[in-house]
Formats: sequence, structure tokens, C-alpha cells
Amino acid sequence: MSSHHPRVDDLRPQAVAFDLDGLLVNTEELYQDVGTELLRRRGREFTADLLDRMMGRPQQVSLQIMIDWHGLSDTIDTLAAETREIFVSLLDTRLAPMPGAVDLLDALAAAGIPRGVATSSGPEFASEVLGRLGLLGRFAFVLTSADVVQGKPHPEIYLTAARRLAVPPERMLVLEDSHNGCRAGVAAGAVVVAVPGGHSHRHDFAGARFIASSLADARIPAELGLGTC
Repeated sequence: MSSHHPRVDDLRPQAVAFDLDGLLVNTEELYQDVGTELLRRRGREFTADLLDRMMGRPQQVSLQIMIDWHGLSDTIDTLAAETREIFVSLLDTRLAPMPGAVDLLDALAAAGIPRGVATSSGPEFASEVLGRLGLLGRFAFVLTSADVVQGKPHPEIYLTAARRLAVPPERMLVLEDSHNGCRAGVAAGAVVVAVPGGHSHRHDFAGARFIASSLADARIPAELGLGTC
């Protein structure tokens, strides 16, 4: 009977979709500092519960959650402008790739495995962050909030990524650090590996193939049949 089973290689993911914030780059940690400062200026606190609600969602949605949570009188546009001003001041000194990100990208490139980015962030922000780190050219495409109608946890962005990578969703590996992102990948039918950051270790990653310690986790290239990178 075993001769009729598909070879393991035939079932492996053939392409990779990366989340951006907190997965490829350390912007999730920077955003926590921005949110803390934004609310400190208003005499409010940026709690872990609020962060959980906001993580992995498009900025318009997450800022509305912040406004509703604290009953702020600010508009989304006001907070977005202030967020950018605080954020840019942090980028120059603190922006960095997440541990293992560059080595994993090197391994995928060497193996000819196509890869793209699927982020809830906006296009200008995604280009700026990836550009500053010299990573923009490492991807076939960068999908952002401008490319979808429904943000994560809706699966639209990962279904779009699979089409752009020219693979069925079940042959695409999704790397995500938040529960909203994980839910989006699972709902799309992709193979999802959760790579939690400092805060998101508390998240529920139901449906993920496994939870990696970082992007340097040897199980990630192994999932793609690459051995270790």
C-alpha cells in the first residue's frame, strides 16, 4: 500500500508568505513603545489586554479599538499622524530584523523558494521599513492593507498571497507572530507556523503546525525540505 502514498516532497509547502511587524522586523516592539507614549500623553495606560486586541490588525482598525477602549476624543487620523511622528523617531536608532530573518531569507533564496510579504501595515510604511533594512528586494511582492478589502483575521490577504505565489493555499507556508495573523493563515488553508514575539507568547495559535522559538528555529527550513539554514 505504501507505494501509493504521495512522496513527502510532493506535500511540502512550495512558497512562503511572511508577516512583517514583529515577525520579520522588530516593529511590534517599537509599536508598543509608541502606543505607550501616545496614551501616556493622554493620561491613559497601554495595557496588555488592549495590545492583544490591536495586534495584527490594520492601523485604522487598531486605532479605533484604542479610541473605543479609552473613550478618547481623538480621531483616527490625529492618532495616526502622531503615531507616525513618534515611530519615525524610533526607526533611526532601533529598527532591526528579527533573529534568524536574514539567514532564513538567504536559505529560501538559495533554494529558489518564492516568497512574499503579507502585512496589515500600509504600503508606505512597509516599503520604508523593508527599504531601510535592505530587504525590499528579497520578496516577489509586498501585500499591504491597500491590497485587501478585509484585514486579518480575514483570510483575504493570504488567499491573495497564494495566488501571487502561484501555489494552492495548502502548499504555502505562512509565518505569523500574532493570533489574528495565525487565524487568517489557517482560514486561508495555508500551513501556518507561529513565531511569537515577546508579548504574543500569550496568544492562542490554534491551527498552527507548530510554534517556533524564532525564525532561526530549524523546524522552519525542515518544513520546506531544506534541512537547516
